[in-house]
Amino acid sequence: MKASHDVEELLHALHQTALFDSLSPDELMPFVQTSFKKDYTAKQMIFYEGDKANYFFIILSGMVRLYRLTEEGKEKVIEFIRPHDSFAEAVVFLKGTYPVCAEAVENSELLAISADTILQELTQSPTLALKLLANLSRRLHVFIKDIHTLSLENAQQRVAGFLLAMADEKTCHLPFSKAMIASRLGLSPESFSRVLTRLKNEQIVLEKAQSLEIIDLERLRCLQKKALKIPLDSH
Repeated sequence: MKASHDVEELLHALHQTALFDSLSPDELMPFVQTSFKKDYTAKQMIFYEGDKANYFFIILSGMVRLYRLTEEGKEKVIEFIRPHDSFAEAVVFLKGTYPVCAEAVENSELLAISADTILQELTQSPTLALKLLANLSRRLHVFIKDIHTLSLENAQQRVAGFLLAMADEKTCHLPFSKAMIASRLGLSPESFSRVLTRLKNEQIVLEKAQSLEIIDLERLRCLQKKALKIPLDSH
């Protein structure tokens, strides 16, 4: 039995997540009772592609990256997951193995929830079933947008869109390497560096330690729409 203060903390954490924000405390209790928190240090693996998928996760603090290895052994970043978001929900239906690798980008605290628990609760809660469906649909739309971005947008548009998506107000916290960002955007590290250098020279962004400050938000938005003419390589 979890201590009362732990129960309240877990209820609060679950309620901050889109998947669970409309559920009552009573509806959340089965997840509280079968979940556990775990700390990961930066670069520590959470699971590998092919591991048995017994849990899905909610990020309480920190950041996680999902990636796959190519046949050549190179890493292709699929997604960066930030606090109050969940990942690996789809495994509850697969009852098999994780299709990607998950690694903590920085020191992170995760909440692990049993796949068996959510399967059981889905049969009793139409609200939860709809929320899970909406969450998976949202992720599918993200992947469709990624396909559009990788096939139609040039390098500067991809970088601008990434910075706008990652920005908290006007600051992008970047605890990961530029090579990781380049992989996420389908660019070479050299192409990403060239774009970033031009953005700094044009005084659109300012690079700081582990962060980028957006100095001119409107120009960055225009750049994403290809309205701002800065000559850049697209490969």
